Amino acid sequence: MDFLKIYQTPKLSGHIDISGAKNSALPILTATLLSQTPLTISNLPNVADVNTLLKLLEILGAEYQSLTPHRITINTQRVRETKATYDIVRKMRASILVLGPLLARFGHCEVSLPGGCAIGARPVDLHIKAMEKMGAKVDIQNGYIVAQAPQGLKGATIVFDKITVTGTENVLMAASLAKGKTKIINAAKEPEVIQLCEILQNAGVSIEGIGTHELEIIGSDGELLKMQDIAVIPDRIEAGTYLCAGAITNSSITLNKIIPHHLEAITDKLQEIGFGFEITHDSLTLLPAPKRKAFEITTTEYPGFPTDMQAQFMALALVCEGISSIEEKLFENRFMHVSELQRMGANITLKGHTANIIGGEDLKGADVMATDLRASSALVLAGLVAQGSTQVHRIYHLDRGYEKLEIKLQNLGAKIERLKE
Repeated sequence: MDFLKIYQTPKLSGHIDISGAKNSALPILTATLLSQTPLTISNLPNVADVNTLLKLLEILGAEYQSLTPHRITINTQRVRETKATYDIVRKMRASILVLGPLLARFGHCEVSLPGGCAIGARPVDLHIKAMEKMGAKVDIQNGYIVAQAPQGLKGATIVFDKITVTGTENVLMAASLAKGKTKIINAAKEPEVIQLCEILQNAGVSIEGIGTHELEIIGSDGELLKMQDIAVIPDRIEAGTYLCAGAITNSSITLNKIIPHHLEAITDKLQEIGFGFEITHDSLTLLPAPKRKAFEITTTEYPGFPTDMQAQFMALALVCEGISSIEEKLFENRFMHVSELQRMGANITLKGHTANIIGGEDLKGADVMATDLRASSALVLAGLVAQGSTQVHRIYHLDRGYEKLEIKLQNLGAKIERLKE
């Protein structure tokens, strides 16, 4: 098993390219189940979650060919299997995204209840209720969601009790092949959801309200879509993580291949802390802060501050002057990295869903354990400023969503290496 060894690195410098967004690539790949034609997907991140989903699609009968490490052609015309087995789904919660397209295309499917990150329950009941509203009969049998709609799915009004990104994406894909009009009320507005909407729209699906909390989709009544070639949008969470690497070492670094307005919640908070920026249409340079001030964060849905950046900003708070406060409102178990940061000397107290972080304490390198994808990156960031060396174990969590993180950090001057246990 691999682990990362990080040595204290006073300053970073240089520039790196940001990869395609994992959280956009996954729904795009499942949407290919709706396509009547082969297509090419470019800017695909070479990360474990993407490779897991490609394996699942292959098991279902899809054929794909890697043209480069970040570009594939995929053909789902020969898909006949409609069972997403536990062995694959347990590795990644996003596998639930095959539910909508498989059910809409074949009228039946079996999808294992998902596994993946240990950051809270994240129940799939919102997905199931939405499919039932569209006319499907759904049962839970032996750990599988068994869904049937032999006459096809029908348009319906879906009102989500709470905003759900994958729930919105699942309904979008199912509604694209359904009969009639589907309305999604309280839809997610994340850039990854918007890209999926635009892809389906380019394939001929009528979608109104893109970028709002209310979407209206006119389905094709079972006719498969003529999907066009796709380039995955840049990963705003990867970009935010490297901005935090620059910020925690108070360095100037440049990120290329980004969409700056997708990062506004992150860059606004960094400006509040004391950092400056130079921004072009597809790049961003972080400028050091004369003084790094404590801050307050409450995680919420886009365009608010993303829960996927909470852990990285907690690491950053360790070097800011004063007491910072982070309230996690989306996932109940997303403070598991706190105990690991405390092993490095971090002064953090928890009360309910709020963490208070006292900055300015000396951190010392230690053996720490990754508990989920984003927690892993927070431990790496803390290692950059901790005295001595830090060993981050169980980095298979990290590899789910970051492509060659240690190499990109090395390119910025970080002292970091991947080793075997």
